[in-house]
Amino acid sequence: MDRIYLDHAATSPLHPSVTETIVSVMQSSFGNPSSIHSYGRDARKILDESRMALADSIGADFSEMVFTSGGTEADNLAIIGIARANRQKGQHIITSQIEHHAVLHTCQFLEKDGFDVTYLTPDDTGRITVQSVKEALRPDTILVTIMYGNNEVGTIQPVKEIGELLKSHQAYFHTDAVQAYGTIRMNVKELGVNLLSVSGHKINGPKGVGFLYIKSGTTITPNVFGGEQELKRRAGTENLAAIAGFAKAATLSINSIDEKKELYYCLRNTFIETLKAEEIDFQINGSTEYFLPHVLNISFPNTDVEPMLVNLDMAGIAASSGSACTAGSLEPSHVLVAMYGHDSQRIKNSIRFSFGLGNTKEDIITAAKETAKIVKRLQN
Repeated sequence: MDRIYLDHAATSPLHPSVTETIVSVMQSSFGNPSSIHSYGRDARKILDESRMALADSIGADFSEMVFTSGGTEADNLAIIGIARANRQKGQHIITSQIEHHAVLHTCQFLEKDGFDVTYLTPDDTGRITVQSVKEALRPDTILVTIMYGNNEVGTIQPVKEIGELLKSHQAYFHTDAVQAYGTIRMNVKELGVNLLSVSGHKINGPKGVGFLYIKSGTTITPNVFGGEQELKRRAGTENLAAIAGFAKAATLSINSIDEKKELYYCLRNTFIETLKAEEIDFQINGSTEYFLPHVLNISFPNTDVEPMLVNLDMAGIAASSGSACTAGSLEPSHVLVAMYGHDSQRIKNSIRFSFGLGNTKEDIITAAKETAKIVKRLQN
């Protein structure tokens, strides 16, 4: 049985060129980038070139990039780092109910430390309005953290507009761009953000590496202590091979971004049109105007998510019910609950299909037809 992977929003396969880069660095450059001898200088050159490539990908400066172990650590460093460094200015934080748990759980941790957090409610398309941010702002607000594109339903948030709003306020602005990076062109100066989180494994790069953009002049307290790496913002010897692989993946991704978007729109529309042709009942969750092209979340009435996923897997199709970080959980998606409420059937019958490297139009037609068969069987 041929398997079809439609869970790229959870993680993505390594691009062959990325694998080559990682292996090459592991074999030839084992030096510590902080060492002053030739081995260290060789490693430092790779580190600096990788940092520059990733900075260029978002319009940032070389010194504004901090390497982390992934998106979760980047979110933690941004939120806790800003909160602790700026507590004297206020203790109020604004976020949304649909953030990734790396943001939500970090904010909940800060609440236990005395911070006051406002969780904004999205509309039924999963979008946070600029007006809701404006109404929530207080003189003591020190941080606003709103994701760029939602990882479960794909809805894109008005990040640039929020950034414009905050220009006249003391609050720092952080966006978790893990799901959007590599699919949407972004420039941190145009967006007006102070901090931006990215992870390598969402763009056909390695797991265990990411970065946090920290705008020059932004005051932040480190979460990890030890050496003076990353300009004293994140201690620990850098994961050189993974960073080099990450930079390679980013370069490949950014250079093909228009081509990828066109392909993902095609795959998305093919999936939807195939389901329509099979005459099954379904509804799309999320915005149909502002959305990441590679994420498609669908509600199938009169089905249940667990048997749906089991049957899809038996048919060779890998999909999910939402964030991979809550896999195995019996709790409904917090994103869908925020959008539709606890009583909605959509929180019990929605599946996320996400597209990426290796997917073809033929794969999508096959997957959609198999999905339709399963839905018809379960609905009957």
